[in-house]
Amino acid sequence: MRVTDLLVVGAGPAGLGAAIEAARLGAKVLLVDENLKAGGQLYKQIHKFFGSGAHYAGTRGFQIADILLGQAEELGVETWLDTRALGLLDDGTVAVLRKGKVEPVKAGKIILATGAKENALAFPGWTLPGVMTAGAAQTFSNVHGTLAGKRILMVGSGNVGLIVSYQLMQAGAEICALVEAAPQITGYLVHAGKIQRAGVPVYTGHTVVEARGTGEVEEAVIAQVDERFQPIPGTERALAVDTILLAVGLNPRTELAAMFRCQTTYEGALGGILPVHDGWMRSTNPDIYVCGDLAGVEEANTALEEGRLAGVHAACALGYHGEQAQEKMNALRESLRSLRGGAHALRRLSGKERVIEKGESAYV
Repeated sequence: MRVTDLLVVGAGPAGLGAAIEAARLGAKVLLVDENLKAGGQLYKQIHKFFGSGAHYAGTRGFQIADILLGQAEELGVETWLDTRALGLLDDGTVAVLRKGKVEPVKAGKIILATGAKENALAFPGWTLPGVMTAGAAQTFSNVHGTLAGKRILMVGSGNVGLIVSYQLMQAGAEICALVEAAPQITGYLVHAGKIQRAGVPVYTGHTVVEARGTGEVEEAVIAQVDERFQPIPGTERALAVDTILLAVGLNPRTELAAMFRCQTTYEGALGGILPVHDGWMRSTNPDIYVCGDLAGVEEANTALEEGRLAGVHAACALGYHGEQAQEKMNALRESLRSLRGGAHALRRLSGKERVIEKGESAYV
């Protein structure tokens, strides 16, 4: 059995931020991730980040991952890669699958930074080879150096759809069109402007209704949608493409949180079902913290700050207070409010703090 002060599950920006801050206060930290490389989505991000210097503005995502991994290593964070947290055992330990064997881990506190999963979209022909999520295509391109296709239809105009479209164009693919069911582009216009200036047609109020081909995608059929997002007969048009990419939203990966009996709620603007958590990122199980996309799908900068906050608070709860820890936690909470901004705060529970029982379970 491995015994540690803090177990962090997930080595993306949230998990790395949590591990670094807890270790900085003196806690013994074990960081586990199911992938062969730590860094999570950061290693797929080749664009420069927005924000402030505290959030590595002007730095490319994969470079931020290198910075964070270096900090974690210097602070003595123990990292197990190619390791999957399976769930909670009857004795309160966490079962992890490592090197083909299940090993129990006993931790004083646990931080879950399990991220989110991509949504799918079902339509006739959606099982043909050539239909995949935008994140999968980004992994092929930015991690493995392989284009998923040459002539691509992107479905969804959120930041994922916009950014991946531009990155695939940089890699040599042609984005034949981008369709968005909403009446307007839903991602940042700075990203939309890049592909529009390059001549990519963007069809708002449209969706994909069919993929056609013999053995693989050869054609995509798109159509206008009505106010209920239903295709309007007679508006169909066919596009000659070999790939259809789906960028239609993310859902928090709540499986582990459910095993730890963390209470959940539904917030559509944050990805759907997610664990209830308080202003310090504690779930309704006081020994379990949640952060990053698991706590609501937002930006990488927000995930990093949530992880930092969870790491500091968990370390303090374990008795590692350090100097000015409370001031740091308060500063992190203010930073999160600033990152979300007024409009974003309105999307997050209509700008109201939601408290469930004694303030133990709330939203920032």
